[in-house]
Amino acid sequence: MELLNIHSRTRCFDGWLYNCSHPSSVCHSEMRFAIFLPPQAETHPVPALYWLSGLSCTEENFMAKAGAQRLASALGIALIAPDTSPRNTGIAGEDDAWDLGSSAGFYVNATQPGWREHYQMYDYVTQELPALIESRFVVDPARKSISGHSMGGHGALIAALKNPQAYRSVSAFAPICTPSLCPWGEKAFTAYLGDDRSSWMSYDATSLVAADQHKNPIFIDQGKDDKFLDLQLNPLAFKTACEASEQALTLRFHDGYDHSYFFIATFMEDHLRFHADYLFD
Repeated sequence: MELLNIHSRTRCFDGWLYNCSHPSSVCHSEMRFAIFLPPQAETHPVPALYWLSGLSCTEENFMAKAGAQRLASALGIALIAPDTSPRNTGIAGEDDAWDLGSSAGFYVNATQPGWREHYQMYDYVTQELPALIESRFVVDPARKSISGHSMGGHGALIAALKNPQAYRSVSAFAPICTPSLCPWGEKAFTAYLGDDRSSWMSYDATSLVAADQHKNPIFIDQGKDDKFLDLQLNPLAFKTACEASEQALTLRFHDGYDHSYFFIATFMEDHLRFHADYLFD
């Protein structure tokens, strides 16, 4: 059985919040994650919602700021939040910028020298981490969904589109919808995947939706006052691609809301109830 280090266990809304780490065979580093188990997990396996966080975040941001545990406890849904990248790998430049390297794994499998030895975040979040969770916690492997914010919204979308049978539902807050055409994505993809832009398309949700559909509707919330909306996020391009491929999509825009966790906390209940409709179907 794979080694699991439990660093803390905290009572929360009658459930338990764990902060953990484990040696990852995929990323060849110690990887961290947080998991909230609702009280129902004391008697039977519960469905799981995986949350992928954005640039500069860790496994702690969602659990501390999103306000998700109260309703997750009532609904009986486990919440799992992995870290956003490997840490302390010794890769040259991994801590030089907030949008590349540490806290900026972009949920891709790197192919370029240096990065490829550790930055296998796509395989980590879609394969290794779920296998670990399902073997060590009372979580139902047949019922999982995925969500995320910004870079993590991009990660959630590509994970669901590339694995339509694995996730019952997918949602996102302010996702990076066309990473191959925005400054954040171009910087990260060049470093992790190289200069051949054709290799980027398998990690670009707007490109993927043309060929790969999720079996259930996709749900996205976006703040209209998000300073990254036009330059980095481009949800309307994703909407157009969904319409062309007949992928069901609910895209909501909200006046006055920005890119922060205040925005996420405001609409988190809607997302949890959206996922519950599919997790308990």
